[in-house]
Amino acid sequence: QVQLVESGGGLVQAGGSLRLSCAASGRSFSSYALGWFRQAPGKEREFVAAISRSGGSTNYADSVKGRFTSSRENAKNTVYLQMNSLKPEDTAVYYCAAKPVINYSVVYGSSERYDYWGQGTQVTVSS
Repeated sequence: QVQLVESGGGLVQAGGSLRLSCAASGRSFSSYALGWFRQAPGKEREFVAAISRSGGSTNYADSVKGRFTSSRENAKNTVYLQMNSLKPEDTAVYYCAAKPVINYSVVYGSSERYDYWGQGTQVTVSS
């Protein structure tokens, strides 16, 4: 089992950058595939990014491709989401999620695949 805690959210102007972190407690962090999702008010939770347990494979939603980058430091039990060129439509609560896997390169874009979730961190982008 793993507990996830996101941080790094806040208020930023359009065009700015933020880096979200998701720290995990528990053992075997490197055995988890990880994902980032977001939910804006009145909207369903949507996929943002995913990263494999090795960190060698990533996948991004089309809406963030080229602007967001996910990375992980298994030695620090932490996954990151670097968000650049932020837009007002990026405003949402951002969640990280984890799923234990065997395959080192698998990534998942569906929220239903993930077993563990953080509490979320608010990102607000002003125009």
